[in-house]
Amino acid sequence: MLAEISGKTILNQIEIRSSIELPAIRKPVTLVTEDNLKLVAELALPLDKDPVATLIMLHPLPTAGGFMDSHIYRKASNRLPALADLAVLRFNTRGTESPHGKSEGEFDGGQLERLDVKAAVEYAIKEQLPNLWLVGWSFGTELALKYGPDQAVLGAILLSPPLHRTSEAELMRWNETDQKLVALIPEHDDYLKPEEAAGRFACVSKIELINVDDAKHLWVGETATRRVLNEIVKVVNPGAYPLPEFISYSGEEPKLHE
Repeated sequence: MLAEISGKTILNQIEIRSSIELPAIRKPVTLVTEDNLKLVAELALPLDKDPVATLIMLHPLPTAGGFMDSHIYRKASNRLPALADLAVLRFNTRGTESPHGKSEGEFDGGQLERLDVKAAVEYAIKEQLPNLWLVGWSFGTELALKYGPDQAVLGAILLSPPLHRTSEAELMRWNETDQKLVALIPEHDDYLKPEEAAGRFACVSKIELINVDDAKHLWVGETATRRVLNEIVKVVNPGAYPLPEFISYSGEEPKLHE
């Protein structure tokens, strides 16, 4: 597809879809926890400018196949540095293995994982990354809710929170902070549907609940992916919202993956 700009300048144009990887600086990272475990991680940065905000991605349940390369997080890393000037830091929690590699340690059901969250935030601070946000998905929302109030982050964005491991007392801690809390609740979630979520989160006075019609827990499909990424961008860098659905380029075509 072609687009004409600036008189005779012709750019190619491609739809932004699940398989695309847009240009960014991507570097492997090793996070070191307080109990001396090494965690596999990757940092993606805008190619030619400083990021305006930073997403620290907390992945779904590793014992059910969740890891740093789960599709929403991979697509966030592939798109958001270029489209929204965001830094994206994703990592495998202790004992978790993905195509990027395996982190040391063993899964601890969300307990010692607090040290993994702390290590990621401390790394971002050390690297002087700006405006830190936790983004949790499923199990990752439990880590964000339980440990976010203790971290130097602006807030947390929750994708499909199941509320299996987070107590009411832990939820109420968010009332004592200035941090923002936003939750995306799929209409057809397997664990916590919108009506139940409204009741369970009622103890958090400032939470923003966003009910997403026709969505499911795993956010499968490009429509669901775009909705999630747009909602994230609306919170952390509203000037980049809404995200484009097409991108123009000259020269080499952006990478496409199967």
